[in-house]
Amino acid sequence: MHKFLNTIGFSNLKSNKEIKKLLKEIEKNHSEHEIVSSKEGIDFCEYQKKYTESVGILVGGEKDQASGVFEREYYFPYLKGRGSTSHAEVMIERRIEKEQYIGICDDMRVGVSLIFQLQNAFQFMRARDLGKLPIVATSLTLTGLAESGVVLFPVKKSKIQEEEMREEYRDRTMLLNAAKDGDQEAMETLALDDINVFTTVSKRLCTEDVFSIVDTYFMPYGVECDQYSILGEILDIKIEENSKTKESIYILHLDVNDMKFDVCIAANSLTGEPAIGRRLKSNIWLQGRINY
Repeated sequence: MHKFLNTIGFSNLKSNKEIKKLLKEIEKNHSEHEIVSSKEGIDFCEYQKKYTESVGILVGGEKDQASGVFEREYYFPYLKGRGSTSHAEVMIERRIEKEQYIGICDDMRVGVSLIFQLQNAFQFMRARDLGKLPIVATSLTLTGLAESGVVLFPVKKSKIQEEEMREEYRDRTMLLNAAKDGDQEAMETLALDDINVFTTVSKRLCTEDVFSIVDTYFMPYGVECDQYSILGEILDIKIEENSKTKESIYILHLDVNDMKFDVCIAANSLTGEPAIGRRLKSNIWLQGRINY
């Protein structure tokens, strides 16, 4: 059973038998269907079923052209996000055991390589088979699925402090880009900045709570490469209802390290009352869609 089915409103599923029944329904009554020819006599198929405006389940596998028999290889819940999160270069790699793909994006605002489940793998496969890769000037829309989360109050800041923080983000991004290109002076400046930040935070932690010091963060979580721990400001809130189970789902548009993307979470898994300006602390499974 996929651990993030509860995120999109399927907390009622308790056994593999119930999941198999649901997946069979998706294969018969889907919202979208895509096919890519792979080898002689075999097609790769993907079925998608929407359960709200933004979330659904994707089922993929192989289909025999002669018999029409579909053999499922994988499935996962998904969230389609709004807008563009990043314009950084993205590298795509196939998973070892199945025709699924992961993306890797080096966005300097985060400081680590972002690894995510690729949602529109069939668009990538078609472009690859037609020899159209790499496609330049594309954008990336990231989304996150959260098992649970906690709403925190915002850190109180003046307008001057907010502008100073934005300026620091811009300066650090420029330094990271320069360091990536081999600028020795930028590397030394970043190292000194990290030492100063560590010293300042260590002193403040003696008298202050960590979440009153750290406004936002984005860092790897656990042993899975595409899961992250985040803390971000809530910019917008939508509540959607799963058409099958009638469970409520929050779609929260977040600002995390100056990156804006959507995160979905079941209403019964969220602690606290979300509101614009407050912050969400959660562990998420990261997904992404390349806007070809």
